[in-house]
Amino acid sequence: MTRKRRMMLAAGWVALIAALGVAQHVLEASQAPLVEAPVFEVEPLWPRPLPNHWVLGNAIGVGVDSRDHVFIVHRQDQLTGAESGGGANPPTSECCVGAPPVLEFDPDGNLVNSWGGAGQGYTWPGSNHGITIDHKDNVWIGGNGPRDSHILKFSHDGKLLMEIGQVGQPVNSSSTDHFGRVAKISIDAGTNEAYLADGYGNHRVAVIDMDNGRVKRFWGAYGNAPSDSNFGPYNPDAPLIPQFRTPVHCAEPTSDGLVYVCDRPNDRIQVFRKDGSFVKEVRIAPKTLGDGSVWDIAFSRDAAQKYLYLADGKNERIYVIDRQTLEILTQFGDGGRQPGQFFAVHSIATDSRGNIYTTETYDGKRLQKFTYKGMGRVPRNQGVVWPKK
Repeated sequence: MTRKRRMMLAAGWVALIAALGVAQHVLEASQAPLVEAPVFEVEPLWPRPLPNHWVLGNAIGVGVDSRDHVFIVHRQDQLTGAESGGGANPPTSECCVGAPPVLEFDPDGNLVNSWGGAGQGYTWPGSNHGITIDHKDNVWIGGNGPRDSHILKFSHDGKLLMEIGQVGQPVNSSSTDHFGRVAKISIDAGTNEAYLADGYGNHRVAVIDMDNGRVKRFWGAYGNAPSDSNFGPYNPDAPLIPQFRTPVHCAEPTSDGLVYVCDRPNDRIQVFRKDGSFVKEVRIAPKTLGDGSVWDIAFSRDAAQKYLYLADGKNERIYVIDRQTLEILTQFGDGGRQPGQFFAVHSIATDSRGNIYTTETYDGKRLQKFTYKGMGRVPRNQGVVWPKK
C-alpha cells in the first residue's frame, strides 16, 4: 500500500469517526428528556421605539397594572457621555437624552406616559430601585442609594401619595421608623400590606400597612431576628449562614399565605409564612459568586400560582420552577445583547395573560417581553426562546 493511499484511508477513518460523533450528539439531543412547562417566545419588536431621542439607563424595576400596562423605572445618571450627548451642556450631538425615570407602556408596547425624578414634598431616591403597581394601581418605588432609608408611594400618574421612612438614616435592621436601602416592594392586597425587601443596607423582610406606612413586623433569614453583622463574601463550600447577605432582593407574598424571599448573594430562595416563620429553602446555581443567582421572582397568573419565574442576572437566564416543590423544570435565555438574551436580567413581572416582562441593569439597559404560548413539552435548557415563525 502506497503512502498516499494510507494517508487517504486514515483521513477517511477520521472523517467517519467525526461524523459518528456528530450523529451521536444529535441523537442524544433529540432523546433529551422533555418536561411539561409554560412556553414563552421573545417579542423582538416590543416595546416600540422611544420618542425624543430618549434612551434607558440601568433598567432597575418592572411592574404591571390592572390594564396590563407595563411600568419600568431606570436610572438616567447611569448613562455614559457617549450615550447621552444630547443631554450634555452644551450638547455634543443630537442624540441621545436620558428618558424620564418612570415609563408606562400599553400592551402593544406604545409609550403612553412618563414621569418621575425630584419634586416638591418628597425626596426622590438617590438610586431608585424597583417599581411595583398595587391593586389600586398606585405606584411604589424603593431606592438603594446611601441615603435611601425611605420609600415612595405615588398615584398611577405620578402624584405623591406618601413618603414613608426618614431620609438619610443609618443601617438598623430593627428600626420601625426607617428602612435600609429597599430593593423592592411587593403587595398583599388581601391584608392591605406591603412587603419590603429591605435590602441593601438592612438584612430583613419588613411588612408595612399600605395606608399609613407603619411597620407591623420584620424578620431575617430562617425567621431569626435580623442582624447587621458582616458575614463576609459567600463561600459555596461553607455552611449556610443563619442570616441574609446583602442584598435581600425580593420578598413576594402568595395567595396561599407564603412569602418567597430572594437571598441573592447566598444563591437561595427562602420560603416563609406571612408571620415570618420559616418553611423551607432551595439553593439555585449554588456555585455562583459575586452578584449571586437569585435576583427577582414573579408568579404565574393562574389561581394557584403554580409556577415561579426566577430571574438570574449573573448566569443570564430565567428559571421556570414548580412553586410548591421548588423543582427547576426548565430555563431559558443566554448571555448576549440580541432579543431573548440577557445582560444582567434584574427584574421580572407577569401580566394577566401570563406574559413575562424583564428589565436589565448594568450595561443591559432594556425592557423585554416574552409572550406566553401555553403549556408544552420543552427541554430542560431551552436557550434563547426565539419565535418559531
